[in-house]
Amino acid sequence: MRPHLALIEDDPDFALMCRSYLERAGFTVTWAMDARAGKAALYEGGVSLAVLDLGLPDGSGLELLRALRSTSRLPVIVVTGRGAEADRVAGLEIGADDYLVKPFSQRELVARIHAVLRRSQPPEMPSVLQVGALRIDSAARLASVDGVQLMLRPKEYALLEMLAAAPGRVFSAEQLLERIWGTSWQQAATVVEHVYRLRGKLAALPAPAPRITTVRGYGYRLDP
Repeated sequence: MRPHLALIEDDPDFALMCRSYLERAGFTVTWAMDARAGKAALYEGGVSLAVLDLGLPDGSGLELLRALRSTSRLPVIVVTGRGAEADRVAGLEIGADDYLVKPFSQRELVARIHAVLRRSQPPEMPSVLQVGALRIDSAARLASVDGVQLMLRPKEYALLEMLAAAPGRVFSAEQLLERIWGTSWQQAATVVEHVYRLRGKLAALPAPAPRITTVRGYGYRLDP
């Protein structure tokens, strides 16, 4: 699958040049000319990385980055004509993953994107997960308890697999949305609904199964 980039840049000549080069390099690119359109592009979900200009006509790119970081760990590379150390430090402290000062070569931008995407990839999932009587075969995408297969929808399976990969660890709704749905801009009710259905399927099994515990104010964990 081609990585999907959000290019948030108000200079049309520069943006068109970047988009053309990035698409030839194997990326899908959504271009937004201001902060409002950029937020909408991120809200749509499915974005792998954002390339964000700081100088936007309807607000600061730093403010957009700050708002994004309150709900998401989506990788962000800041690109800007501001070369002052204070601007670079501000972007990195807010949560930018990398920083490029214009002018820069398109080859360097592509190299930086690949490097940030590699760093942001979650660790490889073991082929088989075992939590108590629960067994998850990641290669076959099958989950069973004491040999009884669970009939799960794709998102239910992905939710159970993520929780089972770190039993006892609490995951926030935002973390689950970002990892499973590809965005944390959706409503937390999406996670609540899927947890409810998954609990029902686990409880209906003839053998005791691990349980999904709600940690009030924090999120969810899987207990053996």
